[in-house]
Amino acid sequence: MLAYPAEGATRVSRKLSRGEFFGGLFALGCASGLAARVIQSANRLGWGDAFFNTFEISAIVWGSCVAGVFLVLQDRAPALRSRDLVLGAGFVFLNILPVGALSWISITALSIYVVATTVDASSRRGAIILLAVTVPMLWSRLLFQFFANLILQIDASLVAFVLRTDRTGDMVRFADGSGLLVILPACSSLANVSLAILCWVAVSQVVDHRYSARDLLWCLAACVSVITVNVMRISIQGISQWHYDAFHGQWGDMISNMIILGLTLCFSLSGVRRELFHRI
Repeated sequence: MLAYPAEGATRVSRKLSRGEFFGGLFALGCASGLAARVIQSANRLGWGDAFFNTFEISAIVWGSCVAGVFLVLQDRAPALRSRDLVLGAGFVFLNILPVGALSWISITALSIYVVATTVDASSRRGAIILLAVTVPMLWSRLLFQFFANLILQIDASLVAFVLRTDRTGDMVRFADGSGLLVILPACSSLANVSLAILCWVAVSQVVDHRYSARDLLWCLAACVSVITVNVMRISIQGISQWHYDAFHGQWGDMISNMIILGLTLCFSLSGVRRELFHRI
């Protein structure tokens, strides 16, 4: 058996720029993490319906992954260090394991590493976007596991306020009194809030936006808008059993997701309009 680890590592470091090296790793990580969700969606809905519903992954996530990897690839610095190669080997190992969560954990660690060690501005911006992608894909889900009851009760309280009906825990009485509407984890506003934040981060980093205190208001407006859409969607379903049957399903989800996407893009683009118009 023959092995030439030092020579092989030197050859790789000479042929690849930092952008190509880290961009390839990020692309692998995103593909591995998204593949797990794609397969789950296809098994549940079938490939046709899953594709039509973007495999139940927001278009914001798909676009952010592409934008983040593209920006990282712009780094043309030729010098790869030994620790880069060691980190890359560990990253690849985690992403070939059939555990989707490990991909997002490894992307989190690699993003922080790139931001901390890379001089190239575009590569750092791409890493920030990819770090933000891990929030809706992993960290907000873990957060929900700890605070599920509280989050669902807040959603239920907002829906009950709109319908002017009673609430018990995460259950809301239909407006016509015909039954109870249960707020399930999949209906939580938390996932939409994390997507709104991701959209803001992605748009601002793509146009190289200079942050100011006003940005917090734009991001907050995007978050409030998606919460409002989600609460109104659930409230419409809570009018009666007929409304629930009519609006609860793939079409209702698709329409609400399109509205959420439009609002988050609108507020995000409005917040960076100066840099956006300058580029145009």
